[in-house]
Amino acid sequence: MQLKNLLAALEQPPTHIYGANTLPEQDTILGLAYDSRKAAPGYLFIAVPGVHTDGRRYVADAAQHGAVVALGAPLPSAIDLPIPYIEVEDVRTALADLACAFYGFPARELCTIGVTGTDGKTTTSNIISTLFDAAGRRTGMMTTANFKLNGQEWANATRQSTLEALEIQEFLRKMVEMQATHAVIESTSHGLELQRVRGCAFDVGVVTNITHEHLDFHKTLDAYRRAKARLFEMLDPEQDKGQGYRKVAILNKDDSSYEVLKPYCRVPILDYGIETDAAVRAVDLHLQASRTAFRLILPDAECQIETPLIGRFNVSNCLAAIATAYSQGIPLDVITQTLATIKGVPGRMEHIDEKQNFSVIVDYAHTADSLQKVLAILRPVTTGKLMVVFGSAGERDRQKRPVMGSVAAQMSDFFVITDEDPRDEDRESILREIAVGAEQAGKQEGSDFLCIADRREAIATAFSRAQPGDTVLLAGKGHEQSIIIGRDKLPWDDRQVAREELRSHVQ
Repeated sequence: MQLKNLLAALEQPPTHIYGANTLPEQDTILGLAYDSRKAAPGYLFIAVPGVHTDGRRYVADAAQHGAVVALGAPLPSAIDLPIPYIEVEDVRTALADLACAFYGFPARELCTIGVTGTDGKTTTSNIISTLFDAAGRRTGMMTTANFKLNGQEWANATRQSTLEALEIQEFLRKMVEMQATHAVIESTSHGLELQRVRGCAFDVGVVTNITHEHLDFHKTLDAYRRAKARLFEMLDPEQDKGQGYRKVAILNKDDSSYEVLKPYCRVPILDYGIETDAAVRAVDLHLQASRTAFRLILPDAECQIETPLIGRFNVSNCLAAIATAYSQGIPLDVITQTLATIKGVPGRMEHIDEKQNFSVIVDYAHTADSLQKVLAILRPVTTGKLMVVFGSAGERDRQKRPVMGSVAAQMSDFFVITDEDPRDEDRESILREIAVGAEQAGKQEGSDFLCIADRREAIATAFSRAQPGDTVLLAGKGHEQSIIIGRDKLPWDDRQVAREELRSHVQ
């Protein structure tokens, strides 16, 4: 694509251009890159500001890799640049606009479904994708845990729940090329705030819940909620893709987010719930250790749902997915048959069995609310002690740490506080901040809980204390395949480590 055509797609025009007389406007831009190491001959380099560094520092490196022009925030002063430099006020908005244009606005050719919320986004996204596939709607999907396209599924090893705009638009273009009709995009508060999902032309917006999370980034709960609301602002009632896709906002009427998000919806709302008189509702819940059953009430039908997905929160996740499928005309019999055999998401309430005489569960629960919900499920099905190994990520919401300690103290019999992803924070300090909440709840370190920074040692210690009938929950990492200590992303998989330690334990 010619540079002038790319720049024409910017909602906000450039504020200044250094080296304008040497701009390669008539030349074809062969690719876009925001990582200078991925730049190549003929590329446009976007100098994105980051947490630890600034893309403007890498313009020369991008040029050495072949980039012919760069775009970024205003420069502090006139400096010698090896290639023309285009100044814009909002780099992330520009990155999304350029990505959409470069890949030919693929979202305009798909029914796009955005799923946001604090907990349950990945599970809900997977249920939605499975329901649509079962109905013959070919889906592509991007979530924290996994990607899916054309029936093929693979793990998300990027450690990004919502990819950058460039990767999202590239993946959407692949969906179009593979003749997919529907795209399911997990849309985090970061992804919404940082314009990563800009240009996705959402037809359906779905929310699971909104609780206390990511205040390190958003600063206040109101700002966090406001970021989530962006998804529903993006639902444009005037946009018509010509395929009969119904514009709809799927809101959780049981959650406090309902009243917060409602004013931002310009399209019809289809709500769901368990406790409230919602349009899509579950009643007569039967929660068992291996299966869940409930009566589903829709605006024009009722039926019995049975599913291997366990727990009350998964009933809510199912309702969100059912409401989405129902809104797009998927038959009720397809919904019931699919939910009856649906598989769980890797790293979500995943049982680890190495012939040990106690239960081991790996789950991604990394917020106080999600930890509470998982422990609430495991308590009634545990005949012995309920133990949990968990931590809290470094350089993330510090306010939730003592709350998580309090939840563990109140809902488990013994717990080990350990590393999650300490990053550049002091590991022991993170553990102490969590322990404060446990101590305030009346627990004593040494007898009721331990602080062990090394996660493998923490897991091994919990296993060494486990007796027949006990349950050990490994929380916070789930599907993830790395742990971040300092700036290093080290190989790590809770499931694999658990198997290794269990094999050693049972020998």
